[in-house]
Amino acid sequence: MPEPQRAPAMHIAEQNARRAQWLLWLVPALWTVNYIVARKAPGTIGPHLLALGRWAVAGAVLWVLAGPELWRERAAIARVWWQYLVLGALGMLVCGAWVYQGARSTQAINIALIYAASPVLIGLGAAIWLGEHLRQRQVLGVLLALAGVLHVLVKGQWGHLLQLQFVAGDLWIVAATVAWAAYALLQKHWPSNLSATARLAAICSGGVLVLLPFALWEATQPGLTQWGWPALGLVLVAALVPGLGAYGIYGWAQKILGASRVAVALYLGPLYGGLTAWYLLGEAPGWHHLLGALLILPGVFLVSSTALGRAK
Repeated sequence: MPEPQRAPAMHIAEQNARRAQWLLWLVPALWTVNYIVARKAPGTIGPHLLALGRWAVAGAVLWVLAGPELWRERAAIARVWWQYLVLGALGMLVCGAWVYQGARSTQAINIALIYAASPVLIGLGAAIWLGEHLRQRQVLGVLLALAGVLHVLVKGQWGHLLQLQFVAGDLWIVAATVAWAAYALLQKHWPSNLSATARLAAICSGGVLVLLPFALWEATQPGLTQWGWPALGLVLVAALVPGLGAYGIYGWAQKILGASRVAVALYLGPLYGGLTAWYLLGEAPGWHHLLGALLILPGVFLVSSTALGRAK
């Protein structure tokens, strides 16, 4: 192909890579909202009902946006229907309802610390399974970011790592962490011609089908759900912010930058969570937050800038 014809495509790819790189900074902030929802859910709505409502609402919006494409590609979707069930089970059941379940009996520091392992799992899985190469500067970025996350989580007192006690909720979060890594890797392993919006709509459909029997059982259990506006409000917030917002950006950016490069954005979660706690709960940040940021942000830059270089 002549160079003049290739230039516009290369320019578009470069623009998309830059856009994905910047939008990744927003994803952890959107996911932080989900932790707030998880904290407020006990006594208001059951975990599976919350996850079902979240993804039913998000899926309905996505189907409206991507309806024509989904109808046009219905035969291709039907051929791999089981993939959408698997992705829905991982992304909406395990990474949705099980996180809400775990938040009922474990502390935020445990959740954040366990989730900090997911980018490591994704990066290793992408290198071993998908053949994505981690360069030396990317490895350095991962190590810097992980060190920063741990420093924030232990508030600069590394001896606290030896004092962590795991409870039943921690096991739910461990399962969700592994499931998220599998969800990210399988999306890359099972390439799709669907747009990011249409693919997420199809995955939502699979997730709703998997969640439905659990949610119906949960609806019959006394004391788990108080039907009313508070429960509906939690469903809508979870659907629009960490649902449509975070998952949509993450899936789109992963198609452009790769699984291991996008995964590093998860390292910003604890840092954003600390800022949210400061704003909503009045918990002032300390020096450990600053030092953690000085480690996390350069780590994210090292990984994502390498991905941008590959896209050029």
